[in-house]
Amino acid sequence: MCRHLAYLGPEQTLASVVLDPAHSLLEQASEPCHQVQGRVNADGFGVGWWAPGRDEPVRHRRAVPIWADRSFADWAPVVRSGSIVAAVRSATAPYPVEESCAAPFSDGRWLFSLNGSVTGGAGPTGMALRATLRPEQQHWVDAPVDSALVFALVRARLAAGADAAAALAETVREIDQVSPSRLNLLLCDGRRAIATSHGDSLFVRRTADSVTVASEPHGDEQGWEPVPDDHLVDASPGAMTVTAL
Repeated sequence: MCRHLAYLGPEQTLASVVLDPAHSLLEQASEPCHQVQGRVNADGFGVGWWAPGRDEPVRHRRAVPIWADRSFADWAPVVRSGSIVAAVRSATAPYPVEESCAAPFSDGRWLFSLNGSVTGGAGPTGMALRATLRPEQQHWVDAPVDSALVFALVRARLAAGADAAAALAETVREIDQVSPSRLNLLLCDGRRAIATSHGDSLFVRRTADSVTVASEPHGDEQGWEPVPDDHLVDASPGAMTVTAL
């Protein structure tokens, strides 16, 4: 399992979103409070953000624990963005601990993260799911991890014209029909964050001009709302819907 978040709102530093809060992802990497499976998320991390003038996000991913990347701690306080996605990883056997397996994954303007795992994803289940992709889409599974396969299934739906929320919901249902799995998905394009709660915790916090969707609250701030299991959140600053999967 993993912990992830998406923040949309006024510009903040990466550090103020990812490192500084009392129960930030830095803390959740070693001491998560709501995680269903696994207790340490030390198998890599990643941060993605949208910079002014760029349609596509920038990413920083490492295969080390977030607390071990001293360089990130140095420059995160001076990089600002109003759209941030970040995750800390707990690798599921037999997937390796390497940078390519760390979220967020990217495609064009989209960033994606999976908190969970596909049951049997490294075996027949994964092969069956991958077989649903067209030949020209096979290279979208660009890392040896189930997260890359799940994102490829989402991308296939987006490429076919599906709305992002429908793409996530349909992907969860497709995978569950093959093999019931834990599938907390997070998809963001810098303006809108869509996430599913399916087997693990998910929370939302809204203010007058921002929204944060996260595996668990950052700390003691007021306004964190739990998302019921088997629901989908579609959020942007000033608007949010929560619907059953």
